[in-house]
Amino acid sequence: MTTSPHKLDHIAISVKSHILLRQLLRENPILEEIMRNARNETEVLVGVRNWVLEEIKKNKDAYHFYKREKHGREAFEKLSWKDFAAIRILDYIDNAGREFEDPNLRGELAISNPIHLIWLAVTHGTGGAKPYFFKDMLMLFRQFSGEFKRNIPSKEQVEEWMDRWCSGLDPRIIKLREENKERIIKVIISKIDKGEISDQKFFFAEGLSQEQKYLKALEWWDDRLFHLKFAVKSPDLLNELLDNSLDPDTMKVLYEAEAKGIPFFVNPYYLSLLHVRVPYFAVGADLAIRYYVIYSQKLIDEYGNIVAWEKEDKVKPGEPNAAGWYLPNDHNIHRRYPEVAILIPDTMGRACGGLCASCQRMYDFQRGNLNFNLDKLKPKESWDDKLDTLLEYFEKDSQLRDILITGGDALMSSDKSLEKILDRVYTMAANKVEANKNKPEGEKYAHILRIRLGSRLPVYLPQRVTPELVKILGDFKKKASKIGVQQFFMQTHFESPMEVTPEAHKAIKLLNSAGWTVTNQHVFITAASRRGHASKLRKVLNEIGIINYYTFSVKGYMENSFNFATNERAVQEQMEEKVIGKIPEKYYSVIKEFPNNAGAIETEMAQLMQESTLPFLGTDRNVLNLPGVGKSLTFRTIGITRYGRRILEFELDHTRKHSPLMKQMDKVIIIESKSLSEYLRQLEDIGEDMLDYESIWGYSIGETEQRIPIYDYPDYDYKVTNNYTNHLDSSN
Repeated sequence: MTTSPHKLDHIAISVKSHILLRQLLRENPILEEIMRNARNETEVLVGVRNWVLEEIKKNKDAYHFYKREKHGREAFEKLSWKDFAAIRILDYIDNAGREFEDPNLRGELAISNPIHLIWLAVTHGTGGAKPYFFKDMLMLFRQFSGEFKRNIPSKEQVEEWMDRWCSGLDPRIIKLREENKERIIKVIISKIDKGEISDQKFFFAEGLSQEQKYLKALEWWDDRLFHLKFAVKSPDLLNELLDNSLDPDTMKVLYEAEAKGIPFFVNPYYLSLLHVRVPYFAVGADLAIRYYVIYSQKLIDEYGNIVAWEKEDKVKPGEPNAAGWYLPNDHNIHRRYPEVAILIPDTMGRACGGLCASCQRMYDFQRGNLNFNLDKLKPKESWDDKLDTLLEYFEKDSQLRDILITGGDALMSSDKSLEKILDRVYTMAANKVEANKNKPEGEKYAHILRIRLGSRLPVYLPQRVTPELVKILGDFKKKASKIGVQQFFMQTHFESPMEVTPEAHKAIKLLNSAGWTVTNQHVFITAASRRGHASKLRKVLNEIGIINYYTFSVKGYMENSFNFATNERAVQEQMEEKVIGKIPEKYYSVIKEFPNNAGAIETEMAQLMQESTLPFLGTDRNVLNLPGVGKSLTFRTIGITRYGRRILEFELDHTRKHSPLMKQMDKVIIIESKSLSEYLRQLEDIGEDMLDYESIWGYSIGETEQRIPIYDYPDYDYKVTNNYTNHLDSSN
């Protein structure tokens, strides 16, 4: 039930809030004078506004940015540390009293009026604001006064942070994983011997000794089907395979998840990456992996009440989605951009090699659209006809040039199913090229330039990348290249340098040998957001031939709160750590050619890093995948709740083309699911030094980075029509 703002006005603040308030006023005598002399809310807002305006007008660039008369990356980088604070205070005042529906609190209204809350606390000791709110206010006015300064870490400091994190290619880590593998195999052998688990393909002939069984199981380990058949689906088996190392509190949470109906699926290979015997040199190094496997209490509490994050996921027959696109059905095609469409097949590709705790599609698992019942996910006879309908939709689209086949996970489809899908995609693409021959200049449709497969199996289950799969991918590339398809990308999700194993490296080499460029989308969860962690991941991925594509802030609402790293941390990471891998423009022409020679990409990236003296290639963009609008990190902090959770107003990424309908949906409000204080406390709990993160308080504005040319679409040798098909604005 929503608490009315009138009632909140009468709620007393806590002792700790009083202490922080007293400190705020002591450090800011002008603010205290305004607060003490104001007779009502209007007077206090006007007083603070006039004070801050006087300061910001001393920097014309900052004033124009505040007024939204200047925008973009160049204007953003001209802002001083004090300007960030001044703009945030003015945005708070300009948006004072606005009410926002907060999906984190199941639709409860969040009311932002921070200056009013301070005034209530000063004059009446009320307002209900929590200590986290006052801590944020204290740091804001310290930034505005100049007492809180930003110290950008040196390259040497960032590299020191990077060195804290081990890679899965470290010989010491490899040795530990071999121990884990041996332990897991022996438990599985015991389960088979006792008849507790069985399979028609993976069984032992009569009379085998324990040593012979172990050698047989070692052979199975290289078979992807073994890992899928013996995937862990219960907390007890998970704990047993981890040598009963999970503590009682963790087990209690996992039992609750099981009772709540949250799917559980961890394959033996991925489980072998978790520490049981924690090494002194890598304490906490596996947390980014562990937090993918172990569910949080927040997720369990919210499961059953999770709402769709992406508005365009909600599709009604015959009606356009939130981005204005008409789709052939409600679950096989996702679309928001003119050039891109996502194809989700009705095959085993609707499943994954494991369930990530912060999965962006947890809503679909909740309603049963995605699951791990692999037998039921085998293609039905009707799938062939449906696939024809879906590809006819692509064929008749005037702007489409990029198809992402995903799920679930594209590589969960069998070789036969995937080959069939790619063959149909080829036919569709060829038909578009042929049809263009009969269209006059200026009316020709965009033909397909890029094919992508979305898969986490190179991470979760690298045994899936077999010579047979590589042949299918290589053959498709050869014939599709002849009809104008120029880019072939495998998009994956490495989350931690600890996931980069010898098996994963081998899989990447095989994919590159087929002519496919592997790119990584890193999900920036709390454990992965520790200082230097993302930069170390970029470095290790570059070293095995992977190009960094996106660093995504976690999507979703309170169900992902545990793994949510605030957007302020994403900006801090971008500005203070990734910057040491910033690529000089003189090398853009070099990296643009990488996808044209995927087989040599590992060598070519190593040469470029050596020549440029860069520790890694910062080719990724830090973004949040916004509901309806798309990927962006362009935002202003326009509010804050009494709990200290910031309210961000996002805009489109103006560097790319959007659906015409986006002109009417330019702004999206995101209420973060935890305060900066809560986020920092969580980091401290996992061993981080809070002094390393202090500048996070001042990051309240973001601007989306320019896309590196390696990801640009190749130019056509003809003029594509300006008209849209399959869209509400088809007359454009």
